[in-house]
Amino acid sequence: MPPDCTSAFYEENAETYANRARSLPKQRLDAFLAGLAPGAAILELGCGGGQDSDYMLSQGFDVMPTDGSAKLARQAEVLIGRPVRVMLFQELDADSAFDGVWAQASLLHVPSPKLPDVFARIRRALRTGGIIHATFKAGDAEGHDGFGRYYNYPSAEWLSELLTNGGWGNIAISESDGGGYDGKPTRWLTVSAER
Repeated sequence: MPPDCTSAFYEENAETYANRARSLPKQRLDAFLAGLAPGAAILELGCGGGQDSDYMLSQGFDVMPTDGSAKLARQAEVLIGRPVRVMLFQELDADSAFDGVWAQASLLHVPSPKLPDVFARIRRALRTGGIIHATFKAGDAEGHDGFGRYYNYPSAEWLSELLTNGGWGNIAISESDGGGYDGKPTRWLTVSAER
């Protein structure tokens, strides 16, 4: 199944997905924001319905929300009242522009062979000392879920090696059990690292 099935899913289900009942990952958000100076510039990759960007904006941060789906971006704009840039991760071309990158359950859709390049782009977009937060569904082989969405399903070891080889510092990866949009039990990897 081609990865563009993932894009098609978000385009076709944008309103339902954006307005679903979703608890804000407040503990993770607060931990991420605590590592940044007040008013810091944050890039959100894959903002979905915009709830996380909305929260970070409410805390006084300068947030640039992005999403790969034009329809999801429009949904997020309604919530946060500001433009959302439609952009694929591979199109990120910023240099030392952000203090933090928030990628909650978004980079997990990047095909495994393309992840090193995407992380290199993110690292370049961060200022020295900038931090990233990203979450992935854990696994040991890429695949698709019941909705046809592509997932890279990495292991913690694989991600750690990728980040180390990419020059990242202060790498921390934790594991926890949770769920996802498909309602199935999910093992999550939460990644933080510093440029």
